Amino acid sequence: MHIKVYKYLIYKIFLKGIACLKAVSEIEEVALSRHTIPKCIWKLQRWLQIGLEKKCKVDEENISRFLHRCITYIKVNEDVDESHSCFIKELMREGLGKGEKTEKYITDTALNLLLAGNGTISTGLTWFFWLVSTHPIVEAKIIQEIKDNYLAQQENSITNLSMEDFDKLVYLHGAICEALRLYPPVAYQHKCAVKSDVLPSGDHVRANTKLISSFYAMGRMEEIWGEDCLEFKPERWIADNGQIIHVPSYKFITFNAGPRSCIGKGISFVEMKMVAVSMLWKFHIQVVEGHSVTPRISVLLRMEHGLKVNISKRCI
Repeated sequence: MHIKVYKYLIYKIFLKGIACLKAVSEIEEVALSRHTIPKCIWKLQRWLQIGLEKKCKVDEENISRFLHRCITYIKVNEDVDESHSCFIKELMREGLGKGEKTEKYITDTALNLLLAGNGTISTGLTWFFWLVSTHPIVEAKIIQEIKDNYLAQQENSITNLSMEDFDKLVYLHGAICEALRLYPPVAYQHKCAVKSDVLPSGDHVRANTKLISSFYAMGRMEEIWGEDCLEFKPERWIADNGQIIHVPSYKFITFNAGPRSCIGKGISFVEMKMVAVSMLWKFHIQVVEGHSVTPRISVLLRMEHGLKVNISKRCI
């Protein structure tokens, strides 16, 4: 009986959470607009509650309500089904205490996870599958690597992979790195100087000057990646001894660098490998003939028209 109630309430929360998912996407639009209009203008819009800034406030309220419902549900039903876990439940189990400050901390942490993780993995995987489907030799090498390591004997072992298993997939790791180099989910970023400074190039930067760097462009620069910089070449990440080559974060800038490096880099690779292995081992993916693949102007480097493909079961 408890399990049925649990599933019913989760279902109700999910339906109400649709507004939350829409809100996260709309906040991306607001973030992009803040890069294209003067700061004084969007701050005035926020103060007057007009335009996109008004929509942003509504979106923030929708997300907060959704997270509050999730936290409340877990508090009331924390002992209903211990076989299920989630990020919020684990935060509450860490003994953070009770009260408004604790709930605000959990809400802010969950919100950060939603905004940072929304779309980045799916965007990276979309470009990855497109690149692999248009490079059959790369696809064949990935399948062979999976087969050679552990999947040849037990087909169902794909559901029981460990971290050590994923570490064996060196060529797959290189292919994912290549996809992220050519099509970084977050294609650009800006930084602002808190005081006057001099860049390593010798250029002077005044205080409060905003500098915008294009990760997309840096991943395609010949002086950084060589004459074959525009090629999808997983081999560039693999050393002669068969191990992954360490590339400094200031060169492979997809996950940012220095103190602002993405703390989710490790789990991002694991998630992408899990999906890639599951899909490529079972299915052959072929892009629909004539389908246009172009980037869309957005905070995330999404495909303008999505990725239309034909799926067929793979014969191993």
